[in-house]
Amino acid sequence: MIGVEHYLILSGLLFSIGFIGVLRRKNLLMLFFATEVMLNAVNIAFAAISNYYGDLSGQMFAFFVIAVAASEVTVGLGLLIVLYKKYGSLDLQVIANMKG
Repeated sequence: MIGVEHYLILSGLLFSIGFIGVLRRKNLLMLFFATEVMLNAVNIAFAAISNYYGDLSGQMFAFFVIAVAASEVTVGLGLLIVLYKKYGSLDLQVIANMKG
């Protein structure tokens, strides 16, 4: 039988993978993907704990996190398009070089 511990372990593993992705990536698009993996890991934990306690507040909070993540993606992708048009790359080192 699958218990809440299994969901929390899965959530922890996904969060760790996302965190390593945030630390290691040099491309902004991959950085957004890693952030989304981290947010989904937190949503799994919220839903699992909410189900375990029989309360819907964790699931409602996960729903709001999904809504915020969707708006973050739309704004982030718009900014990525502008940065790509300006610099021709999404590499963080290319964007971080200051020209004076």
